[in-house]
Order: sequence, then C-alpha cells, then structure tokens
Amino acid sequence: MQQKKWSRVIMYIVLIGYGLVTLYPFLWAVLAAFKPYKEIVSGGLSLLPQEPTLDNFKYIFTRDPLFTKWIINSFIIAILGTIVNVILNTMSGYALARLRFPGRNYVFLLILTVMMVPGQILLIPNYLIMRSLGFLDTYAALILPGAINFAYIFMMRQFFVNFPKEIEEAAQVEGLSRFKTFWKIVFPMARASVATQAVFVFLAFWNEFLKPLLFITSPEKYTLTLGLQSFQSQNATQWNYIMAASVISIIPIIIIYIVLNRYFMQGFRIGGDK
Repeated sequence: MQQKKWSRVIMYIVLIGYGLVTLYPFLWAVLAAFKPYKEIVSGGLSLLPQEPTLDNFKYIFTRDPLFTKWIINSFIIAILGTIVNVILNTMSGYALARLRFPGRNYVFLLILTVMMVPGQILLIPNYLIMRSLGFLDTYAALILPGAINFAYIFMMRQFFVNFPKEIEEAAQVEGLSRFKTFWKIVFPMARASVATQAVFVFLAFWNEFLKPLLFITSPEKYTLTLGLQSFQSQNATQWNYIMAASVISIIPIIIIYIVLNRYFMQGFRIGGDK
C-alpha cells in the first residue's frame, strides 16, 4: 500500500513537471505580448512583465491596416468551411449508416482508404482543379478542397450505427419524412458529436497555412496565418509585436473551445463508449 502511494506521488510530480515545462513557453509568449521590446531583450526568460503595456496591440492594427482584414478573412473561411463540413459530413455519415444502396460497402472501404492518404499529397491536384475552375485567389479555393472530411464522415457513421432506430421509427409514424426526421430529431440529438467535429474542423481551417500559401496571391485576401508570416518578415526581430499578433490569432480558438467545451467533452465520452 505504501509503495503504491509513493508511486502515485512520483507519477504526479512527473506529470506536474512535464506540464510546467510544456506550458512555460506558451505562457512566456502570451505575457511577452504585454512587454515592451527592451524588457523582452533584457529580461531573458522572466515571465511576468514589469511594465505591462497594450502598445504592441495598438501597433499591429495601426502599422498594418490589412491585419484586421486578415482576421475577417480567416473568420469567413473558417465559419463557412465548418458549416459546410458539418452538414456534408453528418449527412454522409447518416447515409452510410442508414441507407441501403448499391456499393455502400465499397464507398465505406474507399473512405477508410482515403483516410490513410496524407493531405499534402492532394495539394497539387487541388491546385490544378482550382486553377481550371478559375477559383485561385478566392475564398472558394480554401473552402471547397476541404468541404468534406473522411475522418469525420467515419466518426458520424459510427455514431449513427449505434443510434436507436426506434426513435426514427417513432418520428416516421408521426408522419415525418426521413429528411425531416434527420434534421428535426436525429441531428439535434447528435449535437455532441457534431460539436466535436465542428471544433476540429474550425481549428483546421483557422490554422491552415499551406493552402493559402498556394492558392492566395493578393495580400488583402490573406488569411491570418499567411498574414502573420508577412507581418513577421516585416518585423523580424520585434518579438513584442510578433507575440502580440500571435496572441490575437489564438483568441478565437480559446473562445470556441470554452463555448463548446461541454459538448466537446461529451462527444469524446460518447466516442469512447462506442
């Protein structure tokens, strides 16, 4: 019993130490956004700012008028991409779980196969398709190639396979069509799984860098990730400005997680149970 207790204490110490080592660079970067340049250079790895200031954030929006536009672009792309993904992924997963059609098993096998293909392999084919459609340097070039995600189709399919058919049958007895049953009954009850995929899809669109780098050429159409690279090249050694810009880029991610955290964790529990 005593040995088990000490083993647990050692495990907690190791985990706490690992957590501190992992979180320290992140906390330093966040707090550095509130430090003047001289304090960052002379302060070394000190964490708390001695002279907190918001001038770094003011500089970002006054120095580069496109910064606000980059934030708006990222929001538009991430929100539209998430909505399209959630609808198509959920409907596709439901179709694979409930509908009987020729080749259904082959379609499911194809989805499993494509899930193992690295996304980077598809960048050049996607570029050629977007160019042939005339979508380069548009929002469509960043949304359409990621309009569906096979991993989340698989996840939703697994959810609907285990979803009680009796609920759907009761709704259809009441006169609802399959389409209305899906949107009015099934979809709301799948909100935990939907929220889980929505969080990850939003993060993927928000943090995407390679696609904007390949598909977007006009600075006013940059996403925030691509804009940050441009901003960093203009302020190569001004770490206070770079850290402030980076903090702005992660704020929406934190807000999304806080808002959807309850459904997010519930989705993980459901996935684990199944």
